[in-house]
Amino acid sequence: MQIHNLTKENSILNIFIAEIRDVNIQKDSMRFRRNIERIGEILGYEMSKSLTYTSKTIETPLAKTNVEVYNNEVVLCSILRAGVPLHNGLLNYFDTAENAFISAYRHHLQNPESFEIIVEYLACPDLEGKTLILADPMIATGQSLLATFEALKPFGTPKEIHLAAVIGAQEGIDFANKHFPDNTHLWIAAVDEKLNNKGYIVPGLGDAGDLAFGQKLQQ
Repeated sequence: MQIHNLTKENSILNIFIAEIRDVNIQKDSMRFRRNIERIGEILGYEMSKSLTYTSKTIETPLAKTNVEVYNNEVVLCSILRAGVPLHNGLLNYFDTAENAFISAYRHHLQNPESFEIIVEYLACPDLEGKTLILADPMIATGQSLLATFEALKPFGTPKEIHLAAVIGAQEGIDFANKHFPDNTHLWIAAVDEKLNNKGYIVPGLGDAGDLAFGQKLQQ
């Protein structure tokens, strides 16, 4: 898996990361969603540089000219519900993409430190030979990403896989690197150092789903 950590170089992305982490600014759920969306746009732009391009002739009011356009058949899949703002940001750039949605959540067992990933809802087009973009804002243990990927396998084998994430713990990134195919790219806005004993990213930002859409009763 090829890992593209965008914060290795300073850019306007730093501002959006700082705001989604800030305990005061992140209280504004509309701004939080918009910042995640803007991060998705940046990830999508950087990701687009790795796609395949062909020349297309277009006609302007004055003359014909050639433009290089990507020819990948893109399927954009997000993990509900936290992935929705990130999905929207990517869709702003890959606006002709087909879309898939999947629910994957932690089901805690006997104690808060142990859990399994439950996948319930799934809507997906044909993936055979296409470019799959799998969007999950937070890569903690990496198990949600893997569970999602396994659930998508009956829909075909993608030509290539791009993982789009806002923040990931190194442990989760290492887990994904071990379990995803070699033709996988990870595009990530920030890499954090560790997980706590409950499997949450530190320093992280909290629960991305709750910050975007409000607190849920289910735990």
